[in-house]
Amino acid sequence: MNGNGIRLSRRRFLQVLAGTAGTLVVGIRFADAADAPLPPALLGDNLYDLGAYVRIDADGNVLIGARDPDTGTGVATALPRIIAEELDADWKNVRVTPLGLGVGNDNGKPRWTYGRQLGGSGGSIPAAWNDLRQVGAVARWLLLQAAARRLGVPASRLRCDAGTVIAPDGRRFGYGSLVADASKIALPANLPPLKNAADYKLIGQSAGDVDARAIVTGQTRYAIDHHYGDAWVAVLAHCPWPDGTLARIDTTDTLAVQGVLKVVQLKPEPGQSPGNTAIAPAVAVLAENTWAALQGRDKLKLEWKPGASGSENSATLEQEALALLAGDTAPTSRVRNDGDVDAAGRKAARRLDATYIQPWLAHATAEPMNCLVRLDKDRASLVVPTQAPQKAWAVVQRLTGLGPDQIDIRVPRVGGGYGRRLDHDYVAEAVMLAKAVNKPVRLLWTREQDFGHDYYRAGSVHQISAIIDRKRQLLAWNQRMASASALTHRGLPDDRLWTSELQADQLPAALVPNYRSDWYALESAIPRGPARGMPHLSNAFAVESFIDEIAHQMREDPLKTRLRILGEPRQLPLGSGGTLDTGRLANVLKLVADRVEWKNWLRTVNGLGIACWHVDGAYVAHAIEVAMQGEQLVIQRVVCAVDVGRVINPLGLEGQVAGATLDALSIALNAAITIKGGQVQQRNYKDYPLASMAQLPNDVEVITVADDRAPAGASFLAMPTAAPALANAVFRASAVRVRRLPLMKELLRLL
Repeated sequence: MNGNGIRLSRRRFLQVLAGTAGTLVVGIRFADAADAPLPPALLGDNLYDLGAYVRIDADGNVLIGARDPDTGTGVATALPRIIAEELDADWKNVRVTPLGLGVGNDNGKPRWTYGRQLGGSGGSIPAAWNDLRQVGAVARWLLLQAAARRLGVPASRLRCDAGTVIAPDGRRFGYGSLVADASKIALPANLPPLKNAADYKLIGQSAGDVDARAIVTGQTRYAIDHHYGDAWVAVLAHCPWPDGTLARIDTTDTLAVQGVLKVVQLKPEPGQSPGNTAIAPAVAVLAENTWAALQGRDKLKLEWKPGASGSENSATLEQEALALLAGDTAPTSRVRNDGDVDAAGRKAARRLDATYIQPWLAHATAEPMNCLVRLDKDRASLVVPTQAPQKAWAVVQRLTGLGPDQIDIRVPRVGGGYGRRLDHDYVAEAVMLAKAVNKPVRLLWTREQDFGHDYYRAGSVHQISAIIDRKRQLLAWNQRMASASALTHRGLPDDRLWTSELQADQLPAALVPNYRSDWYALESAIPRGPARGMPHLSNAFAVESFIDEIAHQMREDPLKTRLRILGEPRQLPLGSGGTLDTGRLANVLKLVADRVEWKNWLRTVNGLGIACWHVDGAYVAHAIEVAMQGEQLVIQRVVCAVDVGRVINPLGLEGQVAGATLDALSIALNAAITIKGGQVQQRNYKDYPLASMAQLPNDVEVITVADDRAPAGASFLAMPTAAPALANAVFRASAVRVRRLPLMKELLRLL
């Protein structure tokens, strides 16, 4: 929130809408339209519930809706600024509100009012860049037409600036004085032209997060803070095993607790994919308040019977992975096979091999899973912390049978996503309970449930071999990975299950004449799902650590090794349809090297490490300096350079880069999920510690590359290279090569 604040009292607004496939609808809603209801902040006299992006009142105040859920990625600021730029709005007079799910009824099928609505995936800004600029441009065109008619001059002779239309003779008309007339003008036959980048006044300029003040003053209301007055509070006792069963239940003591209203059993729906139904069998205690519900749950007498997962152990899965990679078993999928790796091996001047091991990980979101739901005969109303409201809608629609436009989903600021809220098991649980008791339900998970019943990122083992010729060139690369796919039972064919685990175009693919990448599937009943930085996070650690080992074996500067592998600046086509720009990747490498004074990498007492990566047309590099003080590791300096094309909000980008860097360092230093007897051993942050302030650097220096290309995503861009740069720096400082994460545990073992 910024500026003076906006009074939304009794005014007529201009609204600008964008439909799917870039189709634009602009103007006051017609009474017979049937689209999603507006958030309360957008309501007022003479307004109809057609999901709006932009509204302007008679005082010139502008309200812009942010379509994608903000999980801390800054899209609630960046997306509205794209619209505000083309609108030529005065940012001081702009207020932003999160848009809930926009869905209309198209003969029984959903029509997505806002197009794509997905947060925390790294694609919000690239997906919005063209559509939202057109939204702002059409709104500006309507205001110019209104001013032109009032003045009797061609609109081409007028210009807009900071919420004002300016005439050739200097007369100025605030948007508020024109909005009533503008709202009556027919849409243009052709989309109006967009602004020249040279005329941008908001894009490329820093702006603070629109929610920052509310967050730091405790005023932000997350989904977990919302409540219906007549809602029953529900807490769950999940089966310890996702495929287990309930053998015995006694609810006598629970029902005797004052305030407890009912006990309901839940079961995952047969045939439903993970994330669309309950994550495990559960017993729900519903009560008048949270305290009574928790007390009642503690008094449940339950006996659970394990399923096949009851024999699983993370240590055993790791041994199975190592055995697969050590044997002659054919891979589950050959992901890429360039040249002839085997023939290159027979000509080897030097061969290097290494194995890297990474643990299972939890999401550990700050806001536990929760969902508020009211089911009426012809309407469902939900408040959900989700990254994908359209996927949440699909779960609700399936369970209720309601029409597309009968489901209202509001998405407040989300207290962390990291991929966990791309699944909606908790939404299914809440809706199933609301149906069972015929009452509004406020479902709350505890922290222990969040850790014990997550869709985890599976552990992985990477075995890499490299062939170096007599001219010190990287002649061949053979990488094999074993893991349990996050896409198992999620509707993909078996030959595509590897796509959650690695990418065919990841470094150094396309840079080595003989390159092979194989994936070996591990079978596991432990729930898995999307996670932040996946699949880049685990692969970059292995690849960039191994390239450092190659440099060490050749007694060469690791920066020089990387630049030689990248070669001359050029565009290399990728199988995904994009390109790898080796010049841009080399540039971010050089930027962090210069900033950290890499020329001293051999002479400094401390250790310097470096790493680089590319993600969907964006480029990143880290340089990290560490010192060893006895057995204590001190991260003294971290520099990160990113090239994401055009930057919408530099301050927001810097925040994302710094935050992702710290998140990745925290994961690398400490995080690990262990499984014994099919049960996750970690239950809270004391068992799954985030990095302390003492473990992390005082600052993350961020370098952003100015570029006029279309923007790429950045929400997790800085994650892949932080851990390998750290491990490479640790090697320089301690002579210990860490090939297993979490780093601190392994480092102390090897010292």
